[in-house]
Amino acid sequence: MLKGIPHILSPELLKVLCEMGHSDRLVIGDGNFPAESVGKNCKVVRMDGHGVPEILEAILTVMPLDEYVEHPVSLMEVMKGDPVKTPIWDTYKEVIAHHDERGAKAVGTIERFQFYKEASQAYAIVTTGESAVYANVMLQKGVVKD
Repeated sequence: MLKGIPHILSPELLKVLCEMGHSDRLVIGDGNFPAESVGKNCKVVRMDGHGVPEILEAILTVMPLDEYVEHPVSLMEVMKGDPVKTPIWDTYKEVIAHHDERGAKAVGTIERFQFYKEASQAYAIVTTGESAVYANVMLQKGVVKD
C-alpha cells in the first residue's frame, strides 16, 4: 500500500503508467473492447470487475493529459445508424474536468475502426468490466511538471 495512490491502481498498472512517456497513449476499454487482439503489440492490463469511470478517475489522479494537443482524450464514435445513447461520455467529461482545466474541450472522437487502428499503436490497453457501449477512451500522456 502507498499513500496518496488510489487503491484501484494495481502494481501492474502503476508500472505501466510510470513507464509511459510524453505523448504515449493508454486505452481504457469497455467489456466488449477486443483488447487482446487489438493489443497484440502493446501491454494489456486486466481490470475486470471495475468500470471505466472509476479507473479513469484514478489514472488522471497520477497522470497528466498532454497539453500540446487539442484533444488528449479520444472517445470511439458511435457508428452511423446505431441508435445507442452514450450518457457515460458525460461522466467522463466530469471526471476530466476535475483533472484538466480544459474540461470537455480536451475530449474528441475518433471513428470506430480508426480508433481500433490507433489503439493498436497505444503503449497499453486497460481492459475493464464496463457494460456501457461505446465506453472506450484513449488518453495521451502529458508532461509531469512537479
